[in-house]
Amino acid sequence: MIPVACFEGRTVAVFGLARSGLAAARALVAGGARIACWDEKPAARAAAEAEGLPLVDLEAADWSGFAALVLTPGVPLTHPAPHWTVEKARAEGVEIVGDVELFARAVAMAPEHKRPRVVAVTGTNGKSTTTALIGHMLEAAGRDARVGGNIGVGVLDLPDMHGGAIYVLELSSYQLDLTASLKPDTAILLNVSPDHLERHGSMEGYVAAKRRVLLNQGKGDTAIIGVDDSWGQQICTEITAANRRTIWPVSARKSIGRGVYVLQGRLYDATDGRVAEVIDLNPVRALPGRHNWQNAAAAYAAVRALGVSVADAAQGLRTFPGLAHRMETIGTIGAVRFVNDSKATNADAARQAMSAYPRFFWIAGGRAKTDGIDSLADLFPGIARAYLIGEAEDDFARALEGRAPYAKCGVLEAAVRAAFADARKEEGEAIVLFSPACASFDQYADFEARGEAFRAAVQDLLTPPAQALAG
Repeated sequence: MIPVACFEGRTVAVFGLARSGLAAARALVAGGARIACWDEKPAARAAAEAEGLPLVDLEAADWSGFAALVLTPGVPLTHPAPHWTVEKARAEGVEIVGDVELFARAVAMAPEHKRPRVVAVTGTNGKSTTTALIGHMLEAAGRDARVGGNIGVGVLDLPDMHGGAIYVLELSSYQLDLTASLKPDTAILLNVSPDHLERHGSMEGYVAAKRRVLLNQGKGDTAIIGVDDSWGQQICTEITAANRRTIWPVSARKSIGRGVYVLQGRLYDATDGRVAEVIDLNPVRALPGRHNWQNAAAAYAAVRALGVSVADAAQGLRTFPGLAHRMETIGTIGAVRFVNDSKATNADAARQAMSAYPRFFWIAGGRAKTDGIDSLADLFPGIARAYLIGEAEDDFARALEGRAPYAKCGVLEAAVRAAFADARKEEGEAIVLFSPACASFDQYADFEARGEAFRAAVQDLLTPPAQALAG
């Protein structure tokens, strides 16, 4: 745990008692603050109470005595409407922060010998893979890397800091909206495409949230910007004009004069103005497809900025085991390979997986994002058959009508059975791709739970003990 002392002796309201909220409460107490915890869910309140954390009904509380509100990222800050806690805080002039902001203040307050380096990773897609990849590459090179934030462990639940530590943090737009003072030594903005617009009000609001990862950087810091989309190109141009930090663009589509890029799977380093081929990524099974090449380019640039040698960085890329729920081969039955891409919570993320296979049996659906799947129409010819589930079932069926065969299956287990029945009739290897292009919240708590349900459904296809799932 990382103690947070910036509110020592003062009272802080903490709303939302899931992973990040509980971690923030513990960190504040460890730093000498008084806390008033609340959650609208009785089970969450019970979990906090079991830890001895004080509960205060924030709807009935006197907010004039609070120094700050620590808000869970899942609660609306501005859109579609501010949460009632936000309105109460603003009415009393109470500062609103998130757990990442608490971490940033703890770093700023640390003495020089104890201050770690920080890598912050954001973007619409690829955040988790890139974050995990950087952590793996650093550890493989003998560095003390602590990986967390929006992936795995909440940032304040990571081990306490020291001068040799490197914190590698995945940051969502929701977390960045609640963060004002974070100054990462290395900031990565992978890509930008429409997502979470209902929470940010517009594309401009969403981009502004993502840009906050770059907000406080200055001389001596490094910004790594994906330039394969128009937003990234614009942001890279704008911050280059400011000329305050080292800027390395990254691309998986084109050669660039300075930075890191991948062409046809081969990664090139042009960070010093000279071009050198570093590694052929094509044989690296855990990093297939152009989107993963962008992730690899950004991760390589990050660890090089942190002083990892070219040879060690290349070896880290070769040995990366991959990320659960992101283009994860969970096993095969006969000639049918099952790929778990549950983390594809929007169409753009699903595109990345779909583009990796010329023909596939596609399981999709859930709670649709605003953009639906019409943007994937150019990939529909590769769909052998689609198996639709969840709230998006009817909308996705309309999008596919006349363009790709489909079946409405309702639930994931039925979709897996139907997909396997069709795929096993193929000649040669067949791919069953679970890449939902949707949020999970209609049927599952999160994409991890949805991915584990897919794994369990595939396991249920086996007839013990005659068959065994091979990974």
